[in-house]
Amino acid sequence: MTKNQVKAVVGSIIASGTDDLNVMFLSFAMSGIMSEFVLSGAQSGLIATLTNLGMLVGGTLFGILGDNHNKMTILKFTLILFCLASGGIAFAPNITTIYILRFIAGIGVGGEYGIALSIMANLVPLQRMGAVSSWNGVAGQIGSIGSAILAGVFVPSLGWRGLFLFGLAPLLLVLYLQFAIADEPTFHPDTRDKTTQYSQLTTFKALFKDAQTSYQTIALMVMTTVQIAGYFGMMNWLPTIMQQQTGASVTNSSLWMIATILGMSLGMLVFGRLLDRIGPRAVFGVFLIASAIAVYLFSTLHSNWSMLIGGAIMGFFVNGMFPGYGAVVSRIYDQRIQATANNIILNVGRAVGGFSSVVIGFIMENSGVSTVMLFLSILYLTSFIVMLTIPALKQRNFNTYLEY
Repeated sequence: MTKNQVKAVVGSIIASGTDDLNVMFLSFAMSGIMSEFVLSGAQSGLIATLTNLGMLVGGTLFGILGDNHNKMTILKFTLILFCLASGGIAFAPNITTIYILRFIAGIGVGGEYGIALSIMANLVPLQRMGAVSSWNGVAGQIGSIGSAILAGVFVPSLGWRGLFLFGLAPLLLVLYLQFAIADEPTFHPDTRDKTTQYSQLTTFKALFKDAQTSYQTIALMVMTTVQIAGYFGMMNWLPTIMQQQTGASVTNSSLWMIATILGMSLGMLVFGRLLDRIGPRAVFGVFLIASAIAVYLFSTLHSNWSMLIGGAIMGFFVNGMFPGYGAVVSRIYDQRIQATANNIILNVGRAVGGFSSVVIGFIMENSGVSTVMLFLSILYLTSFIVMLTIPALKQRNFNTYLEY
């Protein structure tokens, strides 16, 4: 790759980190929002659910725009959108305004993901896509760690509103993308043998063009739904659970989250390399089964140290898989619809899986932590069964694109 292409890949990876920075602010602000607006668990969970529904809208809209226009231009627009919406939450006068702004922020975040992956997939050597996707995921975890650090330092003095002001910081990345990266041919739509018929397929319909493709798309949506349900359910609620039930401070719950995120980052790096070497079926199988076991066993831990270590182990498996979806989708769908495929598949998972925040809030109020963890374990076992039925994931050599 040229120096400019390397900068484009790095800029795309950093963009993925900034959207996680913004999204995870909710985890640390949840207690303050619940207290100020006197919300129930289900009402609080609806904030995350609306964010994920916005991601579905943004993923569909900007995925199609990214495949049919300049990807870098669309990427910058998505960053501006979620930065302004996130920063605006600091001035929200009521919960309705927060609902609206989180939905708008979700539109920007949902659009960013697939476009950034598409930029990388068209620049990075294919046999390295698993590893590079893992760094893309790690950047997201660094953004989450940044959110935890900012929460631990500033929430005690500035409150939850002050935390959301930092959501404006990624606007600096937009300036970098605008002035430091020159245009590349791969930023523009791929017009190889493009006909009127194919142009019509470069939409949502392209993911359902025949029975086999339709089943593959739906099955991957089920897997991403489980992935998001486990991740957002765990990361949005466990810090709050620790604060309310164990008396942990925001700083102590932030330490737990940092340990969990470090485990996630290591899991991503390991998963990406294994994906490139042994293929998706084996590595997804191991991680899904291990996630089901680790999540349930975590509910048996009580001491601070055991929760720190257990959180890291749980994070290694539970979210280590996340970058694998982008790498897989980028290989089993045509290059001309990569942004659309990545955005729609993941963001359907986000929209449906986002309801886990509401479900877990309900379970927490009526049962307890053990039941929540059992619920999540069953979800991972379901994903494992679905994964085994996807024909495209049976191939061991993922160093060539499948024909569309």
